[in-house]
Amino acid sequence: MKRLALALALSLPLAACGLTPMYGGGAGGTVAQGLSSVDVSPIEGKSGWLVRNALTDRLGAGGQSAKRYRLDVRLDDKLEGLGLLSDDTVARERRTLRARYQLVDLESGQIVLDETVGSDAGIDVTSSEYATIAAEQAALENLAKEVADRIVTRVALKLRSGPAPAP
Repeated sequence: MKRLALALALSLPLAACGLTPMYGGGAGGTVAQGLSSVDVSPIEGKSGWLVRNALTDRLGAGGQSAKRYRLDVRLDDKLEGLGLLSDDTVARERRTLRARYQLVDLESGQIVLDETVGSDAGIDVTSSEYATIAAEQAALENLAKEVADRIVTRVALKLRSGPAPAP
């Protein structure tokens, strides 16, 4: 009985804090409907292909809803050597994937959101060239998913708050 009373007492302040679930209403909610109305423009390169696929998966862009927004993304993918051994060979690499994206309202042509996100990963360089290439590719795939997740989160937050009023 004491546990029930304690649970009820602790839940009251939480209910009054004003937090609401971002995806409240499920597929029919404001955020889910907004995300499915985003069309992702083609992005150049292999990293672009990976990011675009991850974005369309997360946005639910495969649906038949009318598109209200267009998401334009430009990527900067860098692979650089970090650690040098005594024989001047690279022992560690760093792969960095940065994305500058703009969410454009198709009706007005207004840029609703203009931001940059990015992520990086460390890669051990081994004596096996195949293993190193496989690690580089795995890092790129993981970075593409991470960048897409960050973009979708920011877009969802913007759509939840509503588009900015026209100047």
